[in-house]
Amino acid sequence: MPQGFATVSDLPQVLPVFPLAGAILLPRAQLPLNIFEPRYLAMIDDAMAQERVIGMIQPSGGPATLPALHPIGCAGKIVAFAETSDGRYLITLSGLSRFRIVSELPSNEPYRQVRADFTVFPDDLAKPDGLRPIDPALFGALRAYLEKRSLEIDWDAAEGAPLEALCNSLSMALPFEPQEKQALLEALTVDDRCRVLTALMRMDAAETGDDEPGLMQ
Repeated sequence: MPQGFATVSDLPQVLPVFPLAGAILLPRAQLPLNIFEPRYLAMIDDAMAQERVIGMIQPSGGPATLPALHPIGCAGKIVAFAETSDGRYLITLSGLSRFRIVSELPSNEPYRQVRADFTVFPDDLAKPDGLRPIDPALFGALRAYLEKRSLEIDWDAAEGAPLEALCNSLSMALPFEPQEKQALLEALTVDDRCRVLTALMRMDAAETGDDEPGLMQ
């Protein structure tokens, strides 16, 4: 039972949302965030006083002050919270379930709120199958992707990870474009997401161009 929510009907139907391009949250994955804008500090204050649930969603275009939102996001529960000396909040979200926006609600708060429909992703609250094998094609695509970008990972940890944990962590951590991140988020099942992830890494590895080296922990 992820974070105390047994069924989609247990989840809050009205969510404050944090629009952030290039960042997605997936069920049962964790996302650290550095919160510093006053409107989102207020959002976290309000969430901490209630069920500690907010929605992560990517903007889809429009003005930076009030961008259009992608229709699909993911709700997460704040499972870690710290305040810095300069007033920022360092939080960690644990993914609960994806949702579709039914409507955006008028609000007197400085942040945006939506009415969310979780029923389109009924399996997001189910217990993951940790025994499923990982398709060797995923590892092959990952090796090519990392070699091209001069990135490194802990291969022992990757090869020993459950399928969903590996697929989700790579989907969230690798520097894909926002539209590619959205495709990973919207993939209906874990198998679908792994296929999309494999395809994206293969396409990236096949492209020409120079990338800055880096390190993935």
